[in-house]
Amino acid sequence: MDVAARQATRLEAVTGRFDPWLVGFIVALVSLGIVMVGSSSVAQAETPTYILMRHLMFLAVGTVAAVWAMRLELKTLERLAHWLLPISLLLLVIVLIPGIGVSVKGARRWLNLGIAGFQVVEAVKIFFIVWMASYLKRFSEDVSATWPAMLKPLGVALLFMALLLVQPDFGSATLLMAIAGCMLVLGGAHLPRMFGPAMLVLLAMVALAFAAPYRVRRLTSFMNPFEDAFGAGFQLSNALMAIGRGEWLGVGLGASVHKLPGYLPEAHNDFIFSVIAEELGFVGVCLVVALYVGLVGRALWLGLQCVEMRRHFAGYCAFGIALWIGLQSTVSMGVNLGLLPTKGLTLPLVSYGGSSVAMTMAAMGLLLRISYELERARRQVARLRGEPAGAPQGALPEAPRPVGLHAARLGTPPAAPTPSATRADPRGTSRLRPRVEPTFGGRNIA
Repeated sequence: MDVAARQATRLEAVTGRFDPWLVGFIVALVSLGIVMVGSSSVAQAETPTYILMRHLMFLAVGTVAAVWAMRLELKTLERLAHWLLPISLLLLVIVLIPGIGVSVKGARRWLNLGIAGFQVVEAVKIFFIVWMASYLKRFSEDVSATWPAMLKPLGVALLFMALLLVQPDFGSATLLMAIAGCMLVLGGAHLPRMFGPAMLVLLAMVALAFAAPYRVRRLTSFMNPFEDAFGAGFQLSNALMAIGRGEWLGVGLGASVHKLPGYLPEAHNDFIFSVIAEELGFVGVCLVVALYVGLVGRALWLGLQCVEMRRHFAGYCAFGIALWIGLQSTVSMGVNLGLLPTKGLTLPLVSYGGSSVAMTMAAMGLLLRISYELERARRQVARLRGEPAGAPQGALPEAPRPVGLHAARLGTPPAAPTPSATRADPRGTSRLRPRVEPTFGGRNIA
């Protein structure tokens, strides 16, 4: 076996590690969700544990999906990413077909799977993020320099948004568009060029919000819910009373009044944050906010580390998942606090909801896989650099200094060749040739 083959074999034997901070935040939020779903749903069904048992069943399905995602190589996912766009379009179309899509409370958003319904938009969120990550990795320089490359993902998001508005699902449509815009900015889109399309989309969404009478009632009722406390402001007024009743330390786990029938609708789902505030108080609210800040912050940090190591697909996936969880949790908590109009978005990993729980767990598995491959790449770099086994694994490879004509153009003295950079394999080429790829938020000038 030649030197290159032996080196490749040694690198393949290097393993990674799942980020312990991510694992801790995920386990904490899931555990809190189990406790609060059990507490908030005890009076919502004939059998006190009915909703809790279903929540645990969906968590089990989500855990299986997460484990599968944790074992899936990112290069395989990237190779299949182009199929996720037509699959997403197919899901959003077939849910509108009578007999296939299921209508609940006037909205046609679910597929009937027999034992449970599946809300297709929850799968579309993660599919769209993976497709966007693949697109940004392939066309990062074009996105930052040309109109067509920047407008293509916005056009896809607008198409998805139109199909979601037919269901109707204004909250998910808005969330998907926000994720697309933020990922484009993180991918290096020119901000002044983004301003025009962003304003047009914003004006269109405002017009759509005022076009439907029920949306107008939601917009006006959240400004003063107690003016019509038994009508349009019923949900928000009960949510605010539950939050106020919790005060500093809460009324105690299981002692909520507003979770009882006749008070807070969807206490175990969209308005579970109000029950948390009532039973656990301001301290419990701060704990929930801190857990989401930790999870989203760690995911953003992970994405930045991936991009710095030129693992752009993994980095953009981490950015997208962080934006999804961060935006959705902010909207859900903002609705409960009366800061935003009422929207049907769950609190990720905490609220009851079969499709939401399962697909969010799958996204967490993908996030953990990204952390595993990042740590594996770091260890492989350390192996190539000949560092001892006990050396710190967090160090990133130094950026190559400009050489030759490029150094002359930049006014930088040429760097002396290092032994590791000049060591050649039997085919006469360097084993450490730098890869020319787009850089984060800008163009590669090498």
